[in-house]
Amino acid sequence: MTDANAAPPIEPADLVRRPDRTRRRATIVGIFSLTALLLAASGYLVLTVAGQPVRAAPMVLDQPASVLWGRTIDRPVEVAANNVTIRRVKIRTGGTAAVVIRSGVVGTLIEDTQVQCTSAGTDGIVPGGYSALRVRVNGCRQAFAQREGSTATIVESFVDGRPYGEATPTSPTVPIPPPDPDSRAMAQRPPYAPAAAPPTPITYWPGPTTTGVPVGTALRNSGSLSLRTAGQVVTGLNIVGCVTVSAANVQILRSRITCNSTTYSIRTLAGATNLLVQDVEINGMAKNSASICCGDYTLRRGNVYNMIDGPRLANNTRIFDSYIHSLARIAGSHNDVLQSTGGNNIIVRHNTLLSYNPVTRDPFNSCLTIGSETSPSLTNLTFEDNYCNGGNYSIGISPRLVGSNILFRNNKYGRDYRFGVVSGWNRAGVIWERATNVYFDNGLPVV
Repeated sequence: MTDANAAPPIEPADLVRRPDRTRRRATIVGIFSLTALLLAASGYLVLTVAGQPVRAAPMVLDQPASVLWGRTIDRPVEVAANNVTIRRVKIRTGGTAAVVIRSGVVGTLIEDTQVQCTSAGTDGIVPGGYSALRVRVNGCRQAFAQREGSTATIVESFVDGRPYGEATPTSPTVPIPPPDPDSRAMAQRPPYAPAAAPPTPITYWPGPTTTGVPVGTALRNSGSLSLRTAGQVVTGLNIVGCVTVSAANVQILRSRITCNSTTYSIRTLAGATNLLVQDVEINGMAKNSASICCGDYTLRRGNVYNMIDGPRLANNTRIFDSYIHSLARIAGSHNDVLQSTGGNNIIVRHNTLLSYNPVTRDPFNSCLTIGSETSPSLTNLTFEDNYCNGGNYSIGISPRLVGSNILFRNNKYGRDYRFGVVSGWNRAGVIWERATNVYFDNGLPVV
């Protein structure tokens, strides 16, 4: 087939009659060919001319704390600055990789975004050190890359239409700590037994569709907040920053918090009592030492993730109907979904507590660790009707615990722990209902 737009062939006579025009045409073609060759070395495919691929440099995001929002981009993206957010973006490209996080860059958040690789040899997001929330990657050789020293947190994301986590693990193996020498629990998984009763459906417990900001909620952008007025109500905010509370009866409702502090996303200070955090999503950006600290609050229907530890439990804390998951492994971390080192009047009821990364096969440390290291004692704690999976021990009870009226009942446990479900279940002050703390898959008691 003849291209109607193609230049006519050059006859030998033309070389004699029109030497200047021929040289110009040859020069232009030569420059274009050289440019295409040089751009090809970058490895980025963005367009085609006359059926031949032409490669060009990527979009480079080099402004710290910038936000790329609501765009369709037909070339690769490189993140070259700290704390960049890519939100509601469609990226369609070939080349080496669709999204590249440059070495040394931290705090990258990729959220509600679609990545489409147009060639079989193109990777999705590389090489690591980012957080991906509700990201869909299609057609890529490697969807979400991570490597030793530069791991990624991937939450509620999909690869070629399948939930991420079903693929073969590619991340480094985490060193295994020794078992608790004082543990009196079984240190190995018991033999599998036929189901004593049909297991409760996993959907009975909270998940991504029943926690966090309700679908359809319009959010207004906000920075960090210091809430110091009694009875203050904060609702409908997209908080890119952290929150401190120093007044009574404050409410944080139907909002998203994205906090990259190495301390806490929400901190209660002197004067903060009866704080309510409800229908809130908290992303700890793989930096929070704990998502909420430390007492006098209620978390209800929270979607909390991407932190070293989840909420801390001190005096007058309640965790209800929440989904706490996707802990962030960093060098030397000792990750707990929930942790208490002392306090009084604590309730943890009807939550999904996941201390296991199915991709890296990392069980972290626990769903709940309790002790009395920072207070004289731990008293009046109720842990009931929860689903818990993972941990060195899913429930870790310190041998140094000074406690009373610590009740565990009606909980179900997965089998992705490292050593056992519970250490120290029969310590003084602990009430462990053997008949109602059972394995999820067969309903049999764990001890």
